[in-house]
Parts: sequence; structure tokens; C-alpha cells
Amino acid sequence: MNDLFSALELLDGLNPEQRQAVEHVHGPALVLAGAGSGKTRVLTTRVAHLVQEHGVPADRILAVTFTNKAAGEMRERIGRMLGGEPRGMWIGTFHALGARILRRHAEQVGFTSTFTIFDAEQALRQIKRTQDDLQIDTKRWNPKAVRSAISGAKNQLVNAAQFVSDHESDFDLFLRTVARVYPVYQSALRDQNAFDFDDLLVKPVELFESNPGLLARYRDRFAFVLVDEYQDTNRAQFRFLELLAGEHRNLMVVGDDDQSIYGWRGADISNILDFESTYPGAAVVRLEQNYRSTSVILDAANAVISQNLNRKGKTLRTDREGGEPITRVECFDERDEARWIVSEIESRYENGPGLHNYRDFAVLYRTNAQSRALEDAFRQKRVPYQIVGGVRFYERREIQDVLGYLRLISNPLDEDAFLRVVNYPRRGIGAASLERLRDWAAGEGIPLLEAARGAQEAAVVPKGAGRSLATFADLIQRYSARAATVRVGLLLEELIEELDLLRKLEEEGPEGEDRADNVKELIAGALEFDKDLLEELDPEEIDAFTELDLFLQRVALVADIDRVDPDADTVTLMTLHNAKGLEFPHVFLAGLEDGLFPLSRAYDEPSEMEEERRLFYVGITRAEDKLYVTHARQRRRAGDFMFGRLSPFAESIPEALVEPRMTPTLTASQSSTPHRRRNRQESFEREGFSGGGKWVDIDEGSLNQDAPRYVKGERVAHATFGSGRVVEISGFGKDTKVTVDFDEVGRKKLLIRYAKLEKDWEI
Repeated sequence: MNDLFSALELLDGLNPEQRQAVEHVHGPALVLAGAGSGKTRVLTTRVAHLVQEHGVPADRILAVTFTNKAAGEMRERIGRMLGGEPRGMWIGTFHALGARILRRHAEQVGFTSTFTIFDAEQALRQIKRTQDDLQIDTKRWNPKAVRSAISGAKNQLVNAAQFVSDHESDFDLFLRTVARVYPVYQSALRDQNAFDFDDLLVKPVELFESNPGLLARYRDRFAFVLVDEYQDTNRAQFRFLELLAGEHRNLMVVGDDDQSIYGWRGADISNILDFESTYPGAAVVRLEQNYRSTSVILDAANAVISQNLNRKGKTLRTDREGGEPITRVECFDERDEARWIVSEIESRYENGPGLHNYRDFAVLYRTNAQSRALEDAFRQKRVPYQIVGGVRFYERREIQDVLGYLRLISNPLDEDAFLRVVNYPRRGIGAASLERLRDWAAGEGIPLLEAARGAQEAAVVPKGAGRSLATFADLIQRYSARAATVRVGLLLEELIEELDLLRKLEEEGPEGEDRADNVKELIAGALEFDKDLLEELDPEEIDAFTELDLFLQRVALVADIDRVDPDADTVTLMTLHNAKGLEFPHVFLAGLEDGLFPLSRAYDEPSEMEEERRLFYVGITRAEDKLYVTHARQRRRAGDFMFGRLSPFAESIPEALVEPRMTPTLTASQSSTPHRRRNRQESFEREGFSGGGKWVDIDEGSLNQDAPRYVKGERVAHATFGSGRVVEISGFGKDTKVTVDFDEVGRKKLLIRYAKLEKDWEI
């Protein structure tokens, strides 16, 4: 009776659609979960229901999330429902699960279990080193662009050999260049026993495809697979799931095609749109009951997203009828916009009913550059804020230096870590000595750390540098031995003390004191390293890995959103992409000007425009009680003033839901100079909008209908410089400039009126 009561209690409070999803047991299922529809509750309750009602052992369930924070919350909720830890159950992000699988089977893909995970910056440094080794100009061929192209290929499961075969003779010189870099970069990773983030998705797929017996073991182990945020999966993630669940087909995916906003980094919306054709007979459940927002906010969201054609279709509904109208505010410029937002927050904070916390407010924007004016205004008014997407804690210089030591202690083959810390703190090892050491190590075919031990005896470097290198190598060797038996917090404390690092940082002045405090916070985090993580591991994993390995893995995979402090009483500032999955009572969507949101380039590709609209939909649905939309008549972007008009996204919100307002600055300027404003407005209406995010002055003859309109990314040809790709457009009127990366002569900035560029239709 007690068990039966618990089962009924488990389902208590679920709406009919949620209950349908929870009670689904065998076979594929697609749960289309609208914003705020309780999908986390559905996922966790289904796991508990499988264990409690159907006797499925917890260790036969795999749950995949997109953030560590979501994984932690899911594990905690399931534990509460079951009255104890779901031991043996795997819950984590795709990257964390991939790393876990690779730790167990690294040797089968040519690595060791102490591999390093290169973050984005470490991968970029390796790309730069590879380009230098290949004598590929990093000014002409931007390493970030090269890294992005390699990442895109990996997400599509295109390995280095295949990429070379496809592009070594490509007409596009950029792709030919990437084809030179990709295989050498991948070899450098292998030599250092390192994976980049994309490898954590690709290598498990390679492992399963090349080891049928191993795949069969994992298929048998994980009889039930659940996936959150399925709309954000890419080709590699799709294949990973297909391999694991393709036989038993007990795959439940939860997602919202209307919130698919990561196409620019490889996510493929067709994975969710085509789920029913991929898995015939799949059950489909729509969660349309929203428990977050007022009907005003949802009516706006539904009106906006209904304009997209490429979607499954659903309409959010709520029991929270009515609500405050959506306030649309016209501002003079970005500083006026920022001042008004801060002023409104202060007013609501002091006078709003039930609002006594700054954490109830969030300001969301399309691009990181918009945060500057906002931060200035918040600092000036002394309103506390936290910014998500700035310099992350683990990316700070001093933290990266300390982590460099830990990475090298864990993985002596890590060349990037060696080069970062070998002369930090200073040991008298100069750049020339390091260059000679690298050349000698390459010639001998040995790792840099091994070369450091023998450099003095081989007279590769001056005696002083040789002694320092040998001392450094001995230090790393001692701590590598210690790491096998010592807790990571104690190991880090001992290392920092031996390096005398805190004192040396504090000697740098006030900034150095902050850096020392950050290192102390890292030590505290290591001392408190989540012991629960060890409880999640299988026995063979605990024996195979040191705590240092696991700590470094956790640090490498922490996401920006995982560091948001929900308890801090601060206003949250972040991009719309970072806001997905969060909610706030009051939300400000800033910068709703055409060309900024949506971005200008979206006009040239319908799929990009639909993704921009989905991003706006995500922003709207973050708001629980009140939504603001702000836009500026002019905004400084990339050093130029852009005159803009209201975004068509904002215009698609029904006027009956909107309360239009102007900032006091704009109202005052209109009152004092009505004739001048009227003339300016009439001029705007005559000029029309360029579609590139700029107003173009008509009196400069810039409205020639026959003049070509250029967009970022397109190919152009110049009589002298040859063919190239447009990378930037700035200015307006007769001063409009275009920056082009020419294939043969590199980057040039040209005035459009003199450049005589033509569309390059040949490529």
C-alpha cells in the first residue's frame, strides 16, 4: 500500500500531457515542450516512474542534458523522489558523458586515460602554433576562423582525412588553407594526449563504430535513454544517440523546435523536426501549458513565432490571465537606453509591489558589445549587477596559470600547459631558450617536459636556463607522483605554497591582490571538490582516475551559465543565447533595431531569419510578469553611428498588447525642437532602410537602385586586388566602407564609392 501511495503521489499534480509523457515506457517518444511547460519535472518524474513502477535499475538509465547545472538539478530531484541517490545512473552533458566514456576506453582510440581537454582558448593557441609551423599567415587567415571551420567539420563527423580529400583542391582558398591545418592540428592534439571539446563528441562515435562489441555492452547497459534540449543537437550528437538507442529504441527526446537557436555552432533543427521519420511509430506529446508567464507575454510570443514556417507548431497557454502590457520604449541612443533601463529598475525595486530583490530583473541583448553602455550606467547609479559572458573565472590569467600546472602534472605530454607555466613564476628561461628547446625536442621526437630534463646535459640552452628547466621538470615529476595519492585540494595548496605564488601576485598591487583572491577561491573550490562526483562513478572508474583528473575534467567542462549565482541580489546582464533556460519576473530586451536584431546578414538567408526570430521568442518567454522592449534611434557600432528603425520583430507583437513610451531625453528633445524633429523624421521616411542595419543619407546619392548592396560573407572581385570575401561593412552614405579579405593580397578596407567592386559570381 505504501509503494502504491508513493506511485500515486509521484504523478500527483501533473497535467494530462505531462502524465502521458511520464507514463510512456517502451519505444521512441518526442516530447515537444514549450517554454515554461515543466519539462524538467517530466524528465525527472519519468526516471523515478521507470525505477519505482517498472523496476528498471537506475544504472540502466542514461539522461543527457546541455548544462552541468541542469544535470545536477536532475540528479537531486530524482534522488528526492526515490528517497536516495540513483546510484549507477549516468546523468550529464554530451561533453561530460563523452569524456567519461573516453576516460574508460582512451587506449582504444590511441590515447591514455590522463588526457587533457583543451578549452576554446587552448585549442586556438594550438591552431596558431600549427599555422606558424606551416608558415601560414595568421593575419591573412584568422586562426579563429580556421578553428571554427574545423569545429564545424567535426560536428558534421568529417574527419581530417575526409576534409583534406574534399577541399585540398577547392576553389575557396580559405577551405584549402583549413585542409592544410586540420590534419596537422589533429596530430598535435594526439602527440599531447589531448582532445578539444568537439573531440569529446566525435571520438565516442568513432569508438562505438569501430568496436561493435563495446557498443553492444553500452546498448545493453543503457536500456533507456532520455535527452533534454534535443533541438540543439548536432550531427555528432545525433549519431551518438542513434548508436546507443538504435536497437532497443527506448529513446525519449524532449525539446522545443521554437527554441532552436544554435545553428551557428552546428545544431541541426532537422533532428527534432524529422524525429518521427527517423523513428517511425514514435509517440508525440505536446506540452503547451505554460506555468511561467502571463497571458499578455504568451500572446506576444505566440504571435511572433507563428511567422516561422519551419516548425512543428504549438500554442502556449496559461492560467495567468491578463498581466501588465509590454512596454516598448524608444530611446535617443544606447546611453539613453541604458540610463532609462537602470532608472526603471530602480523605480520598480523601490516602488513595485512585491519586488524587493535586484535578482528579479534581467537585461538581455543580442550582442556582447551592447553590455558596455549598460555596465557604465549600472556602475554610475551603483546598482549591483552580474554579467554573464564576460571574462569567465576559469579563463582569468592567474587561474589559467595555476590550471596549467595541474594539467601538466596530470598529463606530462601537454605542450600547451608546459609553454604556459615553464617560466611562470619567472625562472630565467627566455624565449630564445624555449625556441631551441622546442626545436631539439621535435628533432629528438620527445615531449617538451622530457626535453627539459636533458637540455642542460645536451647543451641545448645556456647553463642557467638548463638548470631552471631541470628544476622545473623535477617539480612536475614530484607532484605527478603525489597526485596519485593526495586529494586535489591539498595537492594544490602544497603547489601554491612551494611556488610562493600568492605573495608574488600580491606584490603586483591592487590588481594583483584581486588575482591572489581568485587563486584562493580556486584552492577553496578544490578543497571542497564535489565528493558526490566520486559516488556517481562506477568502481572501475574510481580505480582508473586520480581525483586531479576528475577535477580538471569538471573545470574544463563548466559552462558560462553554470556560474550564474541565482542567490546573488544583482541584476543579471547577458546575451539572449545565454538566457535560454532561465526565467525572471522582469525582463528587458534591449537593442530592438533592424540590423542589430535581427542581424543584417539574416535577410539573405531565410533559415537565419527564422533562427533570429526563435531567439527573440526565447527572450520574450524568459519573462514571468513584465516585459520591456527598448530600441534606439541611433547607436554607435564598431566606431560608427548607425541610425535605425524599430525591429520588425518588435513590430510583430500585436499593438493591443503594447504600451509605447519614450525616454525623458527623447521627449524633451522633441518638445524643444518639434520642427527639427519633424524634418528629421520625414528625412528618415524618404531615405528608407538599407536592410544592412544602417540609415543611408539620401542627399549623398546613395539611393541609386542600380548600385550593388554588399553583405558580410559574400564574394566580390576588384580590378587590382582580385577576388575576396566581405568581412565588415561600416559607415553610411558616401563614407560607407567595406573590409575585404582578398585571396592573394590579404585584408583591405575600401570606400565603396571608389572601390568599383563587382559580385564574384564565379565562386
